[in-house]
Amino acid sequence: MNNDLGFNVNVEDIMVKKVITVDKDETVDKAVNRMNEHGIGCLIVVSEGIAVGILTERDLLKRVLAKAKDPRETKVHEVMTQPLIYVSPDMDIDKAKAVMSRFRIKKLPVIDSEGHLVGLITVTDIANSLERMLRKLDENLDFAT
Repeated sequence: MNNDLGFNVNVEDIMVKKVITVDKDETVDKAVNRMNEHGIGCLIVVSEGIAVGILTERDLLKRVLAKAKDPRETKVHEVMTQPLIYVSPDMDIDKAKAVMSRFRIKKLPVIDSEGHLVGLITVTDIANSLERMLRKLDENLDFAT
């Protein structure tokens, strides 16, 4: 986000850098355990180290629970969301917000120009960054008066 206030915020400035992944051939049961272990709402799905999809809580509700699939037998690739929609680390967060809005998603993997998964950005990350910017602006205004 680049604006008249002098803020220039790119995805890499606010993304989570430690992204938890799961192999596409792992069972849903094990994926859910990993999500619970880390207290997260999604996993990036990989195949041979390359991000190929995302598994979200919504995927689990709609494609496993609602269809009464056995999570011990169902593989992640059967229920993950694909193709993977992602952004680059140097993308402005306003553009990342537009991608989220256009595709109606709340989580975006961040993939660099060499195809490596380098982070994850969420609607919450963006909201928190805006809150920090507003606080900084408020502090600057207090300092100026």
